[in-house]
Amino acid sequence: MTLSADLFFSFRSPYSYLSMGRYKTMVETYDLDITLRTVWPIAIRDPDILFTGNPAVGRYIVIDSMRSAQMLGIPMSWPRPDPVVQNMVTREIAEDQPYIYRIGRLGQAATRRGKGLAFAYEASKLIWSGEIDGWHEGDHLAGAAERAGLDLAEMDAEVVSEAEALDAEIEENQKALEAAGHWGVPTLVFEGEPFFGQDRIAMAQWRMEQKGLTKR
Repeated sequence: MTLSADLFFSFRSPYSYLSMGRYKTMVETYDLDITLRTVWPIAIRDPDILFTGNPAVGRYIVIDSMRSAQMLGIPMSWPRPDPVVQNMVTREIAEDQPYIYRIGRLGQAATRRGKGLAFAYEASKLIWSGEIDGWHEGDHLAGAAERAGLDLAEMDAEVVSEAEALDAEIEENQKALEAAGHWGVPTLVFEGEPFFGQDRIAMAQWRMEQKGLTKR
C-alpha cells in the first residue's frame, strides 16, 4: 500500500534544502508519495516572527545550517542572489521581490504536474549548493526543470498567466501547515502528524514504518 505525506517547503530555507536529498531518496526507496507544498518564506509571510525578536536568531540559523551541511556532507553556501531581497544589516525586507515569487510559483506549478519534489530537489541545489552564482540567470533553472522532467518555458508562462491562482494555492498550503500544528519548514505531515526540521526525517520514516511503509 502506497503511503502519502505532504512536505511543506520554502526555497529560502537552508534546512529545506538540507532535507531534499533524503526525502528524494526516501520516495525512491519506499512505496511512498510525498507531495511538495510550497510556502513563502517567513520573511515574506510574517517577518515579525523572525526578524523583530532576538537579533541572534538569524546569525544562529546561518551557523547551524552550515555546520549541519558539513556534518551531512552536503555542499552549501548562502545563495547568490538570496531568494529574498533583504538588507541583512537592518533586516528590512525589500518591497520588490523578483526572485522568491518566481521560484515559489514555479514550485507550485511543478506540484500541479506531480513533480514538485523532483523540481525542489534540483532547484534547491542550484540555489544553495554554492556551485554557481546567478542561479536565476541563463539556462540554470531550465536545466533543473529538465532534470525533473519539466519544461521551464511552459512553467514560466503559467507563472505569468496564473500568478493569482498559484498564489492562492500557496496560501492554502500555508493554512494547511498551520492547521497541522506548525509554521516552519521543512515540515513533513503524515496522517496529520507534523515532523519539523531536517533532523526529524529519520523519526518521520520510523512513524511511517509503524504504519506499514515498505520498500518498492
